[in-house]
Amino acid sequence: MNTYAIDLSLKPTTFDLWHVCLAGTVALMLIVLLLVMVIGRMRCKKKSAMQPAEPAVKIVEVEKLIQAPAPEPVVLKEATPDAALQLLGLLQQEARFIDFIKEDIASFSDADIGIAARVVHEGCNKAINEHFTLAAVRSEQEGSKITLPEGFDAATVRLTGNIVGTAPFTGTLVHKGWQVTGIRLPKLTSGHNAAIVAPAEVEL
Repeated sequence: MNTYAIDLSLKPTTFDLWHVCLAGTVALMLIVLLLVMVIGRMRCKKKSAMQPAEPAVKIVEVEKLIQAPAPEPVVLKEATPDAALQLLGLLQQEARFIDFIKEDIASFSDADIGIAARVVHEGCNKAINEHFTLAAVRSEQEGSKITLPEGFDAATVRLTGNIVGTAPFTGTLVHKGWQVTGIRLPKLTSGHNAAIVAPAEVEL
């Protein structure tokens, strides 16, 4: 039996056609792989250049403005003159009030004025008591010391003198004040002219 021994340390000294094709194929594959890598890199750079940069997020602090509530409008009540004219007519009827205040009293003596004033006083007192109910605002005696607490009703008490600081205030009651608690004015007929507080008188 023949025995063949193969020496693996031997190196080929010549290249045949097979080796040439194999070497060319390997070189071509390396070139193609290199081209693919270069093209891929170029595409990535181009894509990143075309993509717009994300805008930076800008945080803006918005100050919330709170408007103060508008003050309530002051409502002014329109006073009808009929009641005032009616009262003036009652004072003229009972006390000749308008005649007295429109009279030139410079030429009269104090005694004469005193007599006329008594008549006017009695008539005015009668008209007021008949058509109005009056009560004192403060029950204390005039001249006494009183203390007004914080939050007192400024519509019922008027401060005078040296007003300094805030309530409570302590002072002297100069006038007790008056308030109307009842009104009994007669009703006016339709078409009545209240502006005629005293009609002219003609004696026949």
